Amino acid sequence: MVVLDSSFLVAYHNSRDAHHTAAATVMERIVTGELGSALLPEYVFLELVTVLLARRGLESASTAAATLLQAREVEFVPCSDFFLETFETFRTQRDGGLSFADAAIVTVARRRDARFVATFDRDFRSVRGLEIVPG
Repeated sequence: MVVLDSSFLVAYHNSRDAHHTAAATVMERIVTGELGSALLPEYVFLELVTVLLARRGLESASTAAATLLQAREVEFVPCSDFFLETFETFRTQRDGGLSFADAAIVTVARRRDARFVATFDRDFRSVRGLEIVPG
């Protein structure tokens, strides 16, 4: 199982992003099932749509949002059920490098036994038990 991060999704949905090719390669691994099912935490979805709106406009943000919500390979994960657990992950981190949305990714990964995080955010390298793709 792989949890999706906004840095990965922004790169995938923006062909001008420096990481777009690497993101497309990882997305192919997700679609083929090589990484297992994909989990999209609600907070990551919010980050993605906000960043794409600011960088690429409403049409790009709306298209990416609709694509993700309709994708069979992607499971949308509402965060309200484990908000306090996410806050605890955020509060007790060692170096302060994880945002609240990142803490939600870690929480989802732990709750769902996900092995991978699709991200270009190096702060996840300090989280035990998670493998970063692309590596």
